Amino acid sequence: MERYRVNILGLSLSVHHFEYEFGSEFFNSYGTELPSEGAFKVDIAIDKRETFLETNFKITGSTRLMCDRSLDEFDYPINISSRIIFKYGDEDKEISDEVTMINRGTETLELGHYIYEFIALAIPMKKLHPRFENESAEDGQIVYTSENEEKKEETDPRWEMLKKLNKN
Repeated sequence: MERYRVNILGLSLSVHHFEYEFGSEFFNSYGTELPSEGAFKVDIAIDKRETFLETNFKITGSTRLMCDRSLDEFDYPINISSRIIFKYGDEDKEISDEVTMINRGTETLELGHYIYEFIALAIPMKKLHPRFENESAEDGQIVYTSENEEKKEETDPRWEMLKKLNKN
């Protein structure tokens, strides 16, 4: 998406601000798995230095999710502040979650997929409608027991007597 590309060669050595607002059309371009719709505002500050670019993302908005328990749809608010440092190097590779090496000859940064990843990572694995937030762990949730606990309960006392005979 051309809209989310920043020409870094044309930037001076200072801080530059970029603002984007988007909805469902953004998610259709980058992937429709999760999230697939929503409304967001993104403020990006790029601090260009001699050997690196410090990029700060501030993303606010909400996405439409489906509750895992009731299958009702609800709006899930998202508020993200994150940072990525783009270091100049000989090749393109991700060094860590916050540091990415880019080739010295890179002309543009495509920020759209970073925005999409930040939003996707902010969505919880367990999506519960807000009306279920105050329920205790015992209200409607599955309680897991270990295999050892189940085996102890299933042991017939007659077998215990036979095991004792076998040891003699």
